[in-house]
Amino acid sequence: MSDYRIDDGMEVTLHFTLKLEDGTLVDSTKDKAPATFAVGDGNLPPGFEHPIKGMAAGQEGTFQITPEHAFGQHNPQNIQTLKRADFGDEPPEIGMVMSFADKAGTELPGVVKTIDGDRIEVDFNHPLAGRTLTFEVEVLDVKPVNTH
Repeated sequence: MSDYRIDDGMEVTLHFTLKLEDGTLVDSTKDKAPATFAVGDGNLPPGFEHPIKGMAAGQEGTFQITPEHAFGQHNPQNIQTLKRADFGDEPPEIGMVMSFADKAGTELPGVVKTIDGDRIEVDFNHPLAGRTLTFEVEVLDVKPVNTH
């Protein structure tokens, strides 16, 4: 067992489970390979890294992550009305997730919310925006990031 603790400059291997307020499973590594990442590399939002700092291999924890620390609040301005022509040949369907490029060329996923004739409402909020999430972790390994 190492004495390393989760902090900047550490590589962490852990199992995690992410659930909604009502217990609905969002994501989990329990039935597959654990997740390995370097603290601060952007793989985990900072709101998920913060509560696990200081944990060591063999420790488990359950944390409530508020929307501000997870995927942000739901923003009505992120719902946009597009024209059917914006969808090219693929006819949109409600609930479909489509990817659009913004002015900077960044890919933005959007969910088709409503279709009204030629007008299609697309929600660009993160699907988990506005949700408080339960983040359960089981830390398997903590070691310094290999920097060669």
